[in-house]
Amino acid sequence: MTRRRWIADTWSPQSGHPTHAALTGEQAAHLARVLRAQPGQIFDVVANGFLHRAEITAVSESHVDFNLHEELESDAALPIHLLLAVFKFDHFEWAIEKATELGAGRITPILARRTEKHLAQAASKRVERWRRIALESSKQSRRTDIPDISDPVSLALALQTEPAPLRMLLSETEQSLTLASALSTQVPQSQQLHHDGWDVNSPPTAFHLALAIGPEGGWTPEEMSVFTTYNWTHVTLGPRILRAETAAIAAIAIASSHLVAQSI
Repeated sequence: MTRRRWIADTWSPQSGHPTHAALTGEQAAHLARVLRAQPGQIFDVVANGFLHRAEITAVSESHVDFNLHEELESDAALPIHLLLAVFKFDHFEWAIEKATELGAGRITPILARRTEKHLAQAASKRVERWRRIALESSKQSRRTDIPDISDPVSLALALQTEPAPLRMLLSETEQSLTLASALSTQVPQSQQLHHDGWDVNSPPTAFHLALAIGPEGGWTPEEMSVFTTYNWTHVTLGPRILRAETAAIAAIAIASSHLVAQSI
């Protein structure tokens, strides 16, 4: 039987491989009230990016403590930074959930020219909710990390500070160069993940690939020009017009097949 997995809120020591961890807040309350956890029970716990078999040592509704035992094998997150233009919140949150399940390492909400005004104004108040969605999706999909959900930023600022060496813009005006073709020619062997995975604790500059998905109505011509200025490759997912959330999921799935090398 697969053990339930939790992502620790705190751990010690703070650097390297921790030996103790704790759940606090809602996670602790759920474990204590709903699951009626007791000292001595065994769960899988992720702390500082490492997955361990963990034994409960103390339980309260605000704090559940664990001793961390042997480290377990786990898959690394994908080195993908998803720049996702803000659109209708229910659809946007679905995209965050599925991007997390698929392994995206970082998600940045973008305030684009065609982002509806009331959504742009309310976006900063939704960030904590989006982070909770990412946390729950990480646990559900048995990830060993939680994707970084950045505060909403303007497109100009996001492009100025994007460090990824590979930058792909999903563009409705591009008809011939597919994302799969672009990745086939631009992802060298050195940029692929192998069985030992990608270091989830690497700094943001380690993200291999940035993917930009526009809002409903797409990017404006002015925004497309800015992407070109910052050396983004314009690509297509094919002849069909996809919703933004569908495009995000399809793009991550395609990218993962090129970033992950099949090792013997």
